[in-house]
Amino acid sequence: MKMHMVAALNQALDQAMAKDKSVLVMGEDVGVDGGVFRVTEGLYQKYPGRSIDTPLAESAIVGVAVGLALNGMKPICEIQFSGFTYQAFGQIKQHLARFRQRSDGCMTLPMIVRAPCAGGIRALEHHSESPEAFYVHCQGLKVVMPSGPYDAKGLLLASIEDPDPVMFFEPKSIYRAFKEEVPEDYYTIPLGKANLVREGSKLTIVTWGAMLRLVQQTLEANPMDADVIDMRTLAPLDMETVLTSIKKTGRAIVVSEETRAGSMAGDIAARIQEDAIMHLDAPVIRVTSFDIPFPQFALEKYHLPNVKRVQAAIAKVMSY
Repeated sequence: MKMHMVAALNQALDQAMAKDKSVLVMGEDVGVDGGVFRVTEGLYQKYPGRSIDTPLAESAIVGVAVGLALNGMKPICEIQFSGFTYQAFGQIKQHLARFRQRSDGCMTLPMIVRAPCAGGIRALEHHSESPEAFYVHCQGLKVVMPSGPYDAKGLLLASIEDPDPVMFFEPKSIYRAFKEEVPEDYYTIPLGKANLVREGSKLTIVTWGAMLRLVQQTLEANPMDADVIDMRTLAPLDMETVLTSIKKTGRAIVVSEETRAGSMAGDIAARIQEDAIMHLDAPVIRVTSFDIPFPQFALEKYHLPNVKRVQAAIAKVMSY
């Protein structure tokens, strides 16, 4: 069945809650209103007491969920926008990410923090963050970002089954931008395994989230013999798939919506150059947003990576 990402995520939550009575959703407006983007729509009526509207307090949402997870529940927290996960950063970094180590492996926290992320919809200040690198740096967390409806459902169900905590970021610009065939059955996509979306021999393009669609649009307009890798999961990071591709193509571009300094794009580029330097015919090129706070409406499209900037990166890396 063809569906957009919102419907795919909703179906994943519905199927997980039907399968396991310990799964619950909690967050601001997730119950009666069905979430700010309607991802949890209908769950309040279908699963009484397991779709919980919380106060406007992100740190409390995550902190209470930690207690629930330690006592046998599988909470799925929704933070309305990823820019508001920072209000819960202390709970996430000091508690959520550390319990396996703190208990010497005796206790885990099977819970998820979901949040719409990134730009592209002309949202207000604090509503267009790309914070994945912050949470990759919180050792003990898994960090996931789907690039479309099919992956969104399978990755979310895998995250719910995982015994460890997962930060699950959903690029809101693609929530309803397109539809894909999504099986109605329950299925999972393994965490920590990248997806080789397109095969080529002259260039490797590494990306994730909404930027996969941008890369695909660029290659449709300007055909190029390139491998395209969707990372899917940023922690753990599947460098094996990336390095296998680099050893074949000899050139690489990393396309990410994050700002450049301290980004996952920089980390991936460094790992390529550490582990595959003898296979590279050119430096690794990064295409990212600029190192400024996310701008307001008039400059949003200029700030984000676009087809022209990806084209320029391809021309630059192929010129060596």
